[in-house]
Amino acid sequence: HNRGNYIISLGNLCRWLAQQAEELGVEIYPGFAAAEVLYDEAGRVRGVATGDMGIGRDGEPTDRYTPGVELIARETLFAEGCRGSLTKTLVARFGLRDGSDPQTYGIGLKELWEVPPAQHQPGLVVHTVGWPLASDTYGGSFLYHLENNQVAVGFVVGLDYWNPFLNPFEEFQRFKTHPAIRRYFEGGRRISYGARAISEGGFQSVPRLDFPGGALIGDTAGFLNVPKIKGSHTAMKSGMVAAETVFARLNGDGAAEVRRSIEASWIWPELYRVRNIRPSFRLGLWGGIAYSAFDTYVMGGRAPWTFHHHPDNKSLVPASSAPPIDYPRPDGKISFDRLSSVFISNTNHEEDQPAHLKLRHPEKAITVNYRLYDSPEQRYCPAGVYEIVEDAGTGGKRLQINAQNCVHCKTCDIKDPLQNIDWVVPEGGGGPNYPNM
Repeated sequence: HNRGNYIISLGNLCRWLAQQAEELGVEIYPGFAAAEVLYDEAGRVRGVATGDMGIGRDGEPTDRYTPGVELIARETLFAEGCRGSLTKTLVARFGLRDGSDPQTYGIGLKELWEVPPAQHQPGLVVHTVGWPLASDTYGGSFLYHLENNQVAVGFVVGLDYWNPFLNPFEEFQRFKTHPAIRRYFEGGRRISYGARAISEGGFQSVPRLDFPGGALIGDTAGFLNVPKIKGSHTAMKSGMVAAETVFARLNGDGAAEVRRSIEASWIWPELYRVRNIRPSFRLGLWGGIAYSAFDTYVMGGRAPWTFHHHPDNKSLVPASSAPPIDYPRPDGKISFDRLSSVFISNTNHEEDQPAHLKLRHPEKAITVNYRLYDSPEQRYCPAGVYEIVEDAGTGGKRLQINAQNCVHCKTCDIKDPLQNIDWVVPEGGGGPNYPNM
């Protein structure tokens, strides 16, 4: 239920919040991505370093080279959002996931539309579950009518899906053709497009947050309330709680822990009550809906059991065991292709730089992903970054990475079966530029 809430652009809110923060003396460095965690001699985090600027595609400095800057702090809070690239290294170094479930994810795709006034209903919120996905695949939609005849529409697909031929982007485009949804967009104009992974693990996947010299906060720690498809409120609260905790630590309270403070806030009971809803959909659409109703309205979210999660990258079956999916061609009015969508995401990367999408073992892109799974990265990427092309040198196949298309959703870093794709920050300022999203 969304009664009493407001529908606004999160991008506009963040821009406004940045102004308020700067007026209070906070320094903000837009366009400078944190690329490295810094440690002292004792192994304690002492800050971060921004990435070097002006490195060429060959890895050598160009004539516009500028070295990164070290930002040193007594405490560093990591708020990288879903699947943070530095957070991954912190989790591995400090064993922050020991004792918690693996994080699970969904890929959320979103468009902003300007629609005819007669089809605009300010304040209308619509959520759906299921269609056009098969009943054994978790997913659903959101639709928000904003001001100025604008409508935000999105579709989320759980990344624990099993069919390597599934294409989340195409499922989103097909969703908009449903008569109950299409009527809002006919005669309208698509303004923007974007995609982002979201953390779906919830309560049982929250890692240990504290480590020497800092803590994890926001969606990099996984505070999303999955049934609501909302996590901005919990992310903001986690930042407030962490600020108070760090203040106490800096004033000599060595026992102050962000995790313990989060557990004492309203975040913890909110996530606890919905902890079984997302994993219950392993029973299928109808089984998940039935269990969720029972858990919510009969048990009040206090069932004496907790369902657990499995890693998303291990859920695919071989392509030979999966049915291909025939998606309809886009009509250019309601449904669209990926490249025209990437164009209106305003994504941009300096072309003469090392690719920020790296293969740990390049040969496995063909020997495993292509031969066993028919290269699912061609389909789960919402920006057309990955292509299988003919290798003129060998006469075989090779994976071509069009890194300049990347909209920074992180899906490849999550869903690759062997975790062979590593997403790292590109040169500062690169990526999508979303107006009003």
